[in-house]
Amino acid sequence: MKDDAGKKKSAPARFYGWLNRRTGVDTLLHESLDEPIPGGARLAYVFGSGLLFIFISQVITGLCLALYYVPSAETAHTSVAYITKQVAAGAFLRSLHAYGSSAMIVVLLLHFLQTFLYGSYKGRREVLWMSGAVLSLLVMAMGFTGYLLPWDQKAYFATAVGTNIVGQVPFIGQWLTEMLRGGDTLGTLTLSRFYLAHVFLIPGSIILFIGIHIALFRKAGPAGPVQENPMAPKLPPESFFPRQVIMDMAFALLLMAGLGVFAYLHPMELGPIANPADTQFLPRPEWYYLPMFEWLKFWEGPEVVFAIVVVPGALALLFFLLPFLDRGLERRPWRRPLPLLGVSIVLVGAAYLGVRSRLDDAHDPAIAAQLARQAAEERAYSRAPFHPYIESPGAVAPMAPAGPVDPMVASGKGVFDSNGCSGCHGDLGTGTPAAPSLVGVTKKFSAAQLIALLRNPNAKMRAGGMPAPDLSPSDMSALLTYLGVLGTAAAEVPATYHVAQSAAPRAGAPPAVASPSAEAQSAEPAARSMAEPAPAGSVRMPETAPSAASAAEPAPPPAVSIAEGRRIFESHACFACHGSVGQGTVRAPALAPLVASLSDRDLDDRLSNPTPAMRAGGMPPLVATPEQVSSLIAYLRTLSPPEVPAPLPTPAAPPSEAAPPAAPPAEPPAAAMRAVSPPAVSAAAAAPQAIPAAVAGRAIFLANGCSGCHGPTAGGTQFAPALAGVALKYPGARLPALLRNPNSKMRAGGMPTVTVSDAQLQQLVAYLTSLGAPASRPAGSPAQRSLNSSGAPSAPASPAAGTQNPPPLSAEAQRGRRIFETHRCETCHGIGGRNGTIAAPARAAPAPQQPATTIEGLLRHHSAQMQHGGMRG
Repeated sequence: MKDDAGKKKSAPARFYGWLNRRTGVDTLLHESLDEPIPGGARLAYVFGSGLLFIFISQVITGLCLALYYVPSAETAHTSVAYITKQVAAGAFLRSLHAYGSSAMIVVLLLHFLQTFLYGSYKGRREVLWMSGAVLSLLVMAMGFTGYLLPWDQKAYFATAVGTNIVGQVPFIGQWLTEMLRGGDTLGTLTLSRFYLAHVFLIPGSIILFIGIHIALFRKAGPAGPVQENPMAPKLPPESFFPRQVIMDMAFALLLMAGLGVFAYLHPMELGPIANPADTQFLPRPEWYYLPMFEWLKFWEGPEVVFAIVVVPGALALLFFLLPFLDRGLERRPWRRPLPLLGVSIVLVGAAYLGVRSRLDDAHDPAIAAQLARQAAEERAYSRAPFHPYIESPGAVAPMAPAGPVDPMVASGKGVFDSNGCSGCHGDLGTGTPAAPSLVGVTKKFSAAQLIALLRNPNAKMRAGGMPAPDLSPSDMSALLTYLGVLGTAAAEVPATYHVAQSAAPRAGAPPAVASPSAEAQSAEPAARSMAEPAPAGSVRMPETAPSAASAAEPAPPPAVSIAEGRRIFESHACFACHGSVGQGTVRAPALAPLVASLSDRDLDDRLSNPTPAMRAGGMPPLVATPEQVSSLIAYLRTLSPPEVPAPLPTPAAPPSEAAPPAAPPAEPPAAAMRAVSPPAVSAAAAAPQAIPAAVAGRAIFLANGCSGCHGPTAGGTQFAPALAGVALKYPGARLPALLRNPNSKMRAGGMPTVTVSDAQLQQLVAYLTSLGAPASRPAGSPAQRSLNSSGAPSAPASPAAGTQNPPPLSAEAQRGRRIFETHRCETCHGIGGRNGTIAAPARAAPAPQQPATTIEGLLRHHSAQMQHGGMRG
């Protein structure tokens, strides 16, 4: 084949001619590259092409990430961790994708500013502008939906705040929130919906509107420089190819190089898996949503609708209708002062709000410390080795053990379950929000180190509720064998329990009886002995050793022993979730209201076969003899419901003129005796008891994690204010409405919507109302001193002091108590330092015996024992 001059064509030319005749590629290139640009090529025109290149990069990196991502609450975080820590160049790809979303927002803003300043929306380009506005909203939606997919702490809580904001839209807000979440809370349905929107719906819409935008742009043509007439260009045109193509390609390569450098030098970090029970986490959105986050802090109550709907809706409407509002053909910005002023106000205001949000966080010591702690947790998790996801035994397709079952592993699993380890660490030791994963722990510590840690947990383990199990050498060996196979198929074995060879009871606790018939023989005498009234001024503690006077008397059969029940409660680490005296925590509710509504048979069934909700919260089945179950139930019957200090009336006279406190009664009141003496184990004990609304409300307060921010007695912490007087500030129906729909300031602090029944909400409001006004609840009042942090009765004082109320705290002492609570000393030493915890001793008794200078020296310069126990700063 020859050309027009008669010369023979080369092979590439012949192939191109063959392809052109069949596809029309020559015509396509002509239409794409030979577009005339009035006034010639300019660097100001590169932002549109840059956006297209970033979007293509996002699609490519997103497809690579989607090969490994699994959108479910159980596996999403693990799959992202696998991409980041295991996949070759996975961390680089994820970082490139994450930084690309921010780069797209930046280039989109630059493209908008260039189009606005050049007046390129004028001259029959209204539809072109509106298609670009739709694309802008779709890009912002891409950032919002993609933020949740890693399912770490930051993603979870930021999305929770975002969906709560959507819920403020009038009439349809609740419906929109439930549609986004797939229900009332964030979970697998939320992830699947956000994943569908992020991967399919929004990218498909963006591709559609990109095509529409380019077609409309080619129809209207480039507007040219600011001095050009948008209707009838007069400047000489220049073809899009080659100069403008080269500029666009250079800008795209510069963007890709910058993103690559950022992704390589500063890879994106992944935080710990989302923990909805964490009440201290402070959510913060991405930088492009910070202005809106800060804006909502200025509005409360019904005014939030104005901040969420009216103002943003008006700005969006003005954004869309800009070509219709500025219809003149004048394009020079200095000749268009009103549009320029309006856009400047919006941009400067957004920048101010974003910077102010950062400064507010930096200037608040508590918030800055919490954010720094969260950043440190992210770094620590990102640097930790990868732990694979292991399907739980109750799943549809559990892993089958390879080969025969190792009896040592089965026995170790029985020790692991019977000692309550699975309640915090999970059924297979893979970790829960309450405790970390144990997979690989035998590689991190030697056998001797593990035995030492199990027998003497360190301060961090004790603070998290880790007991020191009293295991025999054979049980310890079996437990170490089981820990060594965690994370493999060998751990999927049926547990073998040796109840008779379990840990020996503590000193003073009667041994368990192997014969089940002993329960029937001793139930009535045991109940009768516990029902006998104690002498005036004395307190019977069932777990203490018998006195010399009673040693000669024959002890009742120990089938139903409250001391043994308490030992089982502690050895199975039930207190790690339900609290030291069953008062309830953010992990599990208070036990007294639950136990009061169930019979012994129902309790036995619940303990042996937990409900799905209990299993989901980490509750393992109780493995024990019938005698031990009866003892545990007897101990649970002794637990008192969380009490509420009655509100004191506001004194009519100054404190100096107030009447002296009345003398205490000679004998403790009956209620106090019931609080410290075990009730009789009888059929009547199993009957439901009427619980005052305020007491039930306090149980709801504790069970819903309100104490995590507001303090166990609603006295306030560094994260949330005291609630005394809140019922006076929001009287009538305003307080329940505020709990159902928290204002923007409360949501910004992490306050979720209270999702309880109407009856429970009334009980919660009754408890908050009982707190009274701040002035009516002086520190150190008798009502408060009768309760410890969990609402349970405080430990009884000595007989000599049991009839005296402690003097009220001085102003200096009250200030010291606030410092004690602010620095969270109560975490280890207990509320008020009275009783101590498993992590640290009580400070109420030893402290007064030491001079003030000695105590100050110890606080400033900790002893070796204090440092070993975890005392810092």
